[in-house]
Amino acid sequence: MKTALITGASFGIGEKFAQELASRQTNVVLVARSKDKLDGLAQQLQEKYQIQAEVIAKDLTEPGATQAVFDEVTQKGITIDLLINNAGFGDYGPFAERDLQKQVKMIQLNITALVELSHLFLTPMRQRRSGSIINVASIAAYQPIPYMSIYSATKAFVLHFSEALWAENKDAGLHILALCPGPTESNFFETAEFPSTLGSGNKKDLVPAESVVKDALQALEKNQSTLVTGGFGNHIIANISRFIPREMVVSLVGKQFKTPK
Repeated sequence: MKTALITGASFGIGEKFAQELASRQTNVVLVARSKDKLDGLAQQLQEKYQIQAEVIAKDLTEPGATQAVFDEVTQKGITIDLLINNAGFGDYGPFAERDLQKQVKMIQLNITALVELSHLFLTPMRQRRSGSIINVASIAAYQPIPYMSIYSATKAFVLHFSEALWAENKDAGLHILALCPGPTESNFFETAEFPSTLGSGNKKDLVPAESVVKDALQALEKNQSTLVTGGFGNHIIANISRFIPREMVVSLVGKQFKTPK
């Protein structure tokens, strides 16, 4: 039976990945800060699907956390066949007015932890010539977003990094996918302190996390390098800068994300 390691597994897309993979008879290693939530999810998955679910409660922004995760998995003799780097968060508001430490932690989680885990688990995957990685980016990766400047920049990194890894490793039998969801059911908007007056925060605009997960796993099986999930509008967002000057795009996005007065 294969095993998947999922970061940010306590809610949202990460939790749905765990549920879907368990239903497909895949063992899971659940990583997040909240041990209580992870323990509850692990027990639920084990009882319902008769799979093994390990819990590693770690704050991946802390120094040495990713190495500790890798070491614990290795010491338990677990082979990770699928790494899902899902942990991440955003923050809304003018960069100069937001808390600097929160911005730095966003970079540490969205980029640094993802890079470290990718390197740690990719090395044995290459040795086995078997394994897959899903890095969760966002449609925000495709253009700068005023009032979410650090978040969109981190997701642009994840997109480019993942596509490069896909090209480097496709001949070694490995699958690497950059998953780029649009607005999805999760606690993202609450964590980012997103104004309810902006449309993207309305629940009716959110795509169910279950559909994002199923589409991602299907794209991974096909060895796609990138997947933009959601409706046709998300694909327009992902490609609009090819046809319109970048200054115009970022100005339009800035107007869309500016809090109405």
